[in-house]
Amino acid sequence: MEIILKEDVVNLGYKNDIVNVKSGYGRNYLIPTGKAVIASPSAKKMLAEELKQRAHKLEKIKKDAEAMAAKLEGVSLTIATKVSSTGTIFGSVGNIQIAEALAKLGHEVDRKIIVVKDAVKEIGNYKAIVKLHKEVSVEVPFEVVAE
Repeated sequence: MEIILKEDVVNLGYKNDIVNVKSGYGRNYLIPTGKAVIASPSAKKMLAEELKQRAHKLEKIKKDAEAMAAKLEGVSLTIATKVSSTGTIFGSVGNIQIAEALAKLGHEVDRKIIVVKDAVKEIGNYKAIVKLHKEVSVEVPFEVVAE
């Protein structure tokens, strides 16, 4: 089933992308929640016209994302957390803690665009990816230390 996304959907695509999904996922979740519409020929024409009109706005959004990426380029985080005697973290470190650490440094980043590939359950050095735009992403290294 071919659909047009009306907003960014994690692990699927970005706003105004035309993607193929299984029928059940599209009809039972994406369309009823307003995240997508069926990609009919008329909807595709409307999308093309809208994208043509919004091209300069999208360019400005991309430039803002690139500016934010430049600010985040040299950032390195240290996250303190409670640790057992063996070096294992109580719980785990995720995108919420990384977003809070970035906010303390003055970088307001939405936690939903931060991706941590591996489960962070031990002390050590890791990397998180901040997806600012569909073409702009930044790797932010962070270190987990004991409190």
